Amino acid sequence: MTNGRLSRKLAVILHADVVGSTSLVLKNETLAHERIQEAFRQFSKTINSYGGITRELRGDALVAEFERASDAVAAALAFQVLNEAFNATLNDEIQPGLRIGISMGEVVIADNTITGAGVVLAQRLEQIADSGGVVVQGSVSETVPARMPYDFESLGEPLLKGFDRPVRAFSVSLKTGAELPSPEDPAEPQSTEQSNPLFPAKLSRDSYEALIGERLELPDKPSIAVLPFQNMSGDPEQEFFADGMSEDIITALSRLPNLVVIARNSTFVYKGRATDVREIGSDLAVSHVLEGSIRKSGDRLRITVQLVETRNGDHVWAERYDRNLDDIFAVQDEITHNIVIELQVKLVRGESANLFITSTNSVEAWELAMRAAPLVDSHVRDNVAIAKQLLNRALELDENYSNAWVLKGWLYWEESVWNWCAEPDEAMQEAINSAQKALLIDPHFPMAYSLLGNIHMILGDAKLAIAMGKKAVELAPNNSLAQALLGNILIDSGRIEEGIQKMKKAIRLCPFPIPWYLMVLGAGFNLNGNNNAAIAALYQAIEREPDSHLARVWLASTFAESGRMDEAKVVSKEVMDIEPNFSVARWANSFKSKSHERLKGNLLAAGLPE
Repeated sequence: MTNGRLSRKLAVILHADVVGSTSLVLKNETLAHERIQEAFRQFSKTINSYGGITRELRGDALVAEFERASDAVAAALAFQVLNEAFNATLNDEIQPGLRIGISMGEVVIADNTITGAGVVLAQRLEQIADSGGVVVQGSVSETVPARMPYDFESLGEPLLKGFDRPVRAFSVSLKTGAELPSPEDPAEPQSTEQSNPLFPAKLSRDSYEALIGERLELPDKPSIAVLPFQNMSGDPEQEFFADGMSEDIITALSRLPNLVVIARNSTFVYKGRATDVREIGSDLAVSHVLEGSIRKSGDRLRITVQLVETRNGDHVWAERYDRNLDDIFAVQDEITHNIVIELQVKLVRGESANLFITSTNSVEAWELAMRAAPLVDSHVRDNVAIAKQLLNRALELDENYSNAWVLKGWLYWEESVWNWCAEPDEAMQEAINSAQKALLIDPHFPMAYSLLGNIHMILGDAKLAIAMGKKAVELAPNNSLAQALLGNILIDSGRIEEGIQKMKKAIRLCPFPIPWYLMVLGAGFNLNGNNNAAIAALYQAIEREPDSHLARVWLASTFAESGRMDEAKVVSKEVMDIEPNFSVARWANSFKSKSHERLKGNLLAAGLPE
């Protein structure tokens, strides 16, 4: 796709999913996450070796594209053999098993994104496969040459969700005693972004310039990316501890206006990757990188840190700390202050106090909150109960832990907004109570104001929502999430140009953007009359989250408003494939701005049901 235009082609689509991922996470969250990631790394390598391209990995699902059905089937079966052999070496229950579906048909290509009914069909076929099994569409079985050593067993013509007609489906397996065919053409080396789907893509320089309106360049003030600390403990359970160390330092530094701090979402993409700091400096347009490692053994900690200049890789400052576990917060504060000193960041009155990182003195409560945070960020319904248990235990240990209250408030917010509970109004009141408790403890806690801003946006008080969002940004001007949440509130409240600028700021602080950042930016462009820019941003959002129907809703509206009705109807069909119960009236009613009728008219014209 170029210049916002769609292209189409015939392709073979593979969709894979981890069976019972929730139960694996319940048994051991950290180990399950690592095992699932490793399984997808290996599958991605296998896909590449058979000439395929891994398009997206989100949560516990993978989407890949092939030119030939035989290659897709070979890659799927080859990986299942490898994964079964690997799981057999494990002596615990954390053994990810994959089921795979393969379809064939015309798909829509937009930049590096592949969408269309074929993608949804592959997902539906995968859902009827057994763990370790592969199910293919009838046309795939007919396309694979008869010489291939595969057995196709008919599963009849099941009626799959989202499809009006039954689909012929076949389970495929390797013939007894046969060997899998080797890849016919060795895969050409691909870019890191293509070959490793575990990391979200950064915006290309051209895309960044087109969306943001300026080049991604070194700022005229000190700038830093804090990389995830390396866990040297040899215990996967301690990953969250090392990650929490990095995240806390980012959180503290983001409160300083005279410093540019890259968001966690864009620094943690380098976790586990051997990447030169000069490359990172170029990717993120920062002058310095903080690297570190942490070894936790019993009640002792060994922490090493080094501040590196990205221009030449020179070490500016390095330190090693051998401390008791209870000293971790003091070490975090010392590291943060040393960064400020070395980067010669001028602090104004009161900013030194804002550098104190954590809002608890209980290491155990902090550990529980660090375990809960990724569950809150996952936006997965099944994770809510687990996260609440962790946060409740943290608050039993320290009832004055403001961050735990905010995380708990976001859980209640999700339950209310997304109807994940029987009493949404009560859940929203609990979200309000949690945010207010956090502010009673710490009136300068930025994310408590962001939470309140989003609460009042849902409740329809735009003036108060904006005030809360602005307070959060005032307290943490380099916090990408605070900027984006305010941008969303402003756009939803009709102050569109202001909201667009906040979203651009959020993306500058997070050049590997979260998909909803790009969706909100695209919505703002559309509402502001810049439909070409809206289409470009929405394509970028879909590229990062292929299963999202919301970005497609905005894209369908934008196409319809631009008079591109054929494309609008194609995208509308994709919306219904993903979300069969979508209603224009329900969606438009949830949008608070004066553009309600305009959006409703666009979507109805695009062919979506009222």
